[in-house]
Amino acid sequence: MKRLYLGLLLGGLASLAQAFDLQRLSEQLARPEVIHGQFIQEKHLRALPQPLISKGHFVLAQKHGLLWLLRTPLQQDYRITARGIARRDGDTWQMLPNKSEGAEQNRLFMAVLQGDSSGLQRDFELSLTGTAQQWTLKLVPRSVLLKQIFTRIDIEGGELVRRIELLETQGDSTVLRMQDSTSAQPLSEAEQHDFAE
Repeated sequence: MKRLYLGLLLGGLASLAQAFDLQRLSEQLARPEVIHGQFIQEKHLRALPQPLISKGHFVLAQKHGLLWLLRTPLQQDYRITARGIARRDGDTWQMLPNKSEGAEQNRLFMAVLQGDSSGLQRDFELSLTGTAQQWTLKLVPRSVLLKQIFTRIDIEGGELVRRIELLETQGDSTVLRMQDSTSAQPLSEAEQHDFAE
């Protein structure tokens, strides 16, 4: 009986030591090599009564970057990598000018989706609540540049990121819902080609 009690006690202590923290979240989000999914983006502007809604799908490849394939209200493909943002123009990709604000948002977005908490901790105060199956991460900007853009960023997820809300200083906000995300399929030949260009 004593041995059983001791076993249960040690098991309980081990599970406490394994508490869900930023390190575990980073490991969890960095695990999949490729993630495919759908997205719905709602842009809430103070000047408009209804949000602007766009939809499409995305491909996040750990070693390559992000394909952001907008399908409604218009079709436009973007590729976000360490080199910057490119937009598809016919059969080729055109690099977009690297404005500091856009580049900062781009770097941030990649860090969020890939679970790079050390990258995020440079620029934000991070506060994580929940479990591996259902967590919320709040980011409050530290850097002067990011404080000019965002008041806060809220990220929710489970095995993968499900929802990102960007609250901007002027009162606008953006909500991104990642749906039907799966890490089960590898990059297609077309996707590999898109990243290779």
